[in-house]
Amino acid sequence: MEERNCKTKYPLVLIHGTGFRDLKMPVYWGRIPRVLREHGASVYFGEQDSWGSVESNAHAICARIDAILEQTGAEKVNLIAHSKGGVEARMVASSLGYGGRVASVTTISSPHRGSKTFTVFLKAPRAFFSIAAFAVNNWIRIVGDRNPDFRRVCEEFAVSHMERFNAENPDVPGVFYQSVAGVMRRPMSDVSLWVANFVLNRIEGPNDGLVSVSSAEWGERCITICGNTRRGISHLDEIDFRRSALSKKAGENVGDITDFYTWLVDDLRRRGF
Repeated sequence: MEERNCKTKYPLVLIHGTGFRDLKMPVYWGRIPRVLREHGASVYFGEQDSWGSVESNAHAICARIDAILEQTGAEKVNLIAHSKGGVEARMVASSLGYGGRVASVTTISSPHRGSKTFTVFLKAPRAFFSIAAFAVNNWIRIVGDRNPDFRRVCEEFAVSHMERFNAENPDVPGVFYQSVAGVMRRPMSDVSLWVANFVLNRIEGPNDGLVSVSSAEWGERCITICGNTRRGISHLDEIDFRRSALSKKAGENVGDITDFYTWLVDDLRRRGF
């Protein structure tokens, strides 16, 4: 494999998805930040809430971008965002007016068009969400969330909500948008997501266990990754959740997710970002 150069013109900001925080241990992104830095990248984190709404988290990311630009002296940043974080990144660049401070937005399995499956789930009794919200919001405050809103986050995955969001947050001219979608080859590819993958396959088509390819596609370039492995790539594989290569075989398309990220960032560098 050719040597990758990840020393981009602008710093990278990695933006996490729902249910996790940017903690030193464990790192949401597994080995990815370390490997990118070893290849010359300047890596920072979004540091938004775990269960904050898209709008609340987007404002927090804006403040984080301001701090990074002041610290580094850079004019812009490259946003690389996983899952719901990709929707927040788009809002930052678009309706919150940060397009001039964002060079590129790369989303990894983000639900840009919502989830038909989750839309059905939202028809559950309101009492269910009230109980779940009480439990999640109070617990996550203990570990650092400032503005958790479990119910609103769930509602934001609805197809109708994302249709409105997309109309209100058009892509910003001059910002490079691209997306990545992962695909599990079979339900048991990831035992923690097999039920979700099985259901999504029947309702929405190919998916990574949480987000369908059709929902994840956005921007000027859309990349689908499933590797040549029998298991494919799950929503957790995309952030190196297990801290290990996906395949022991040499020559796999995406044998190690860190290799994919170094390719992705090297490509941003080649594009002048």
